[in-house]
Amino acid sequence: MALKHVMINEIISEHSTRMQNLKKYYPFFVLSETTFSQYKEGKYSLLDMGYITMASLRFFINENNFHEKDITYEEYEKFLMELLRRDFGIDEEPEEEKQLVLYIFDKLKNDGRAFEFKFYDPEAKTSKIARVKLIDSRVENGAVYYYITSEGIEFYLDTKEIKDESRINVSQLLLEKLISSNNFKGGIDVVKRINSQVKQLSLEKENVLKLLGVDIFEGTRAYEQYMETTAKWFSDEQKLFAKNKALVDKAIERAGYEKSGEGMQGLRSKTLEDISSLETELKKTIYNHSQLISETVELTKLADSIISRAKLRKLRPVFDFRQTMSKLMEHDKPADMEHILMPFFAPKLNKSFSIKSIDNMLSLKNDDKDKGEKLEKNALDPDFKYDDEILDEKIGKNFYMIFMELLDQIKKWDKINLRQFNGILEIKFGNEIYSNRDYYSFLAHLAGKTGYDMEKMLEKQDTMLEEMIAIHMTEEDVTRFGDMSFSIELHSDEIINLMPSDALGENAEDNTFVTDMVFERRNG
Repeated sequence: MALKHVMINEIISEHSTRMQNLKKYYPFFVLSETTFSQYKEGKYSLLDMGYITMASLRFFINENNFHEKDITYEEYEKFLMELLRRDFGIDEEPEEEKQLVLYIFDKLKNDGRAFEFKFYDPEAKTSKIARVKLIDSRVENGAVYYYITSEGIEFYLDTKEIKDESRINVSQLLLEKLISSNNFKGGIDVVKRINSQVKQLSLEKENVLKLLGVDIFEGTRAYEQYMETTAKWFSDEQKLFAKNKALVDKAIERAGYEKSGEGMQGLRSKTLEDISSLETELKKTIYNHSQLISETVELTKLADSIISRAKLRKLRPVFDFRQTMSKLMEHDKPADMEHILMPFFAPKLNKSFSIKSIDNMLSLKNDDKDKGEKLEKNALDPDFKYDDEILDEKIGKNFYMIFMELLDQIKKWDKINLRQFNGILEIKFGNEIYSNRDYYSFLAHLAGKTGYDMEKMLEKQDTMLEEMIAIHMTEEDVTRFGDMSFSIELHSDEIINLMPSDALGENAEDNTFVTDMVFERRNG
């Protein structure tokens, strides 16, 4: 009876949540049942609304998220016309095609209304309505822009991952939508999914390393595939992590300063709890992702070493009968034995030595004696460094110089923003600072934390940036800045140009824009 009671209780209490999770699928099935038999007397009855819906969602994801732009109706009209002509062979007058596209778009956005999914809540003993939109719009500067909703992205991801993009990237785009819409509880689930994906990539990396140790050919193929499909997205993933971390920090700040009315204290407390949990999960995921990047760098070094040794071994004139027999047994093809046995059945070639050559050998006089080759053992240079070590050292020195300059300016002014700091660097180092890649890498690493405490950093380094700086700090630097700490605040609504046109000259079109930061001294 107790087990039956638990089962019934779960059925009742979980039903509402399950229906809310199902609602994102509802619009697709409503749309897929849409037929064109009533439109223009069935002239376009061959059109499949399910296919058009999925294609439209992919188009909006690509433009809204990957290209970070909202879509006008004219842009969607152009896309859908190309689809109808290419996939369904539609060839009508331009005006009629425009009417067809408008009819389809009205169906897709449900004439501007949300799709209503009705269900019964046994816990509240009442009927409820869940509303969901796949496509939404907003008016800006007198123009209407359309974008895909978080439910639309989540539905599309549940059907199949996007092939040409990083799964972590796409999940982070969904996370950005959820944070922006204050759905922090849903964001926690997405971050956990991202963390699971990061761990899966780490397991893939371990499998590649194991395969390299067993079968160099299969291992090399797996390694190349891993680098092509996974490692190439690391930079973009790090940028999105920083962006979402900034959104979470801003949400915490906003929730902390919001004034609550009567009866709203509990709601505000629950929101802060959800944001805090989201921040914790996101920090954990960012750390795991950083570890994955470090491990992938090590994998690259190990793979290069293993492949080089394998190439040397293959140059040896040795035929491994045991390994060949194992492969033949594995493929179960006895006919392949021919390649091994045929050389043994080849005609025997008798070799002879000419008698005349003996006379030549006896009459040949040579006073030179065979001399052995003198081998010199060169002592190993303890200061020898590989190219990547030299590059790491150079990057570390650049990070250290910029960080020390930042500490000096914060100590001098107490509070400084990125635009002001950028001007100081330009005066001190010249316009060349804008063409130095290490500067932009420094900013990306610096934004990974909301603040830095020098005393704690000198005791334990949590990030690669902190390790590089701690290595190069002198006793004078420790004396001067050892007790100093400062906070970093990202202003996502303030964008600055890191590359002024006069610094780039002919390449002014390649300007780089970043979010402004404010550095404020805490103590020291």
